[in-house]
Amino acid sequence: MPTYEYECKNCGIFEEFHGISTTLTHCPKCSGEVRRLISQNSNIIFKGSGFHVTDYRSGDYNSKAAAEKTAGSSSKSESKAS
Repeated sequence: MPTYEYECKNCGIFEEFHGISTTLTHCPKCSGEVRRLISQNSNIIFKGSGFHVTDYRSGDYNSKAAAEKTAGSSSKSESKAS
């Protein structure tokens, strides 16, 4: 659900968190008339295991990365044994 900004003539600007189909017509504090503002909110929240670039890499890239990871771990264990 998005956050909307409203302006009350008495209270000033405030934010309200509600569904898309809901619209406020009166201020929750003073019951005055409100109007919805065009928000400059550009907060983006990425959820999940990663982003498109990392989630949808080619098979060739994934196999090279896996080989590099195993090669790096085996060389570290060899140097510890010495």
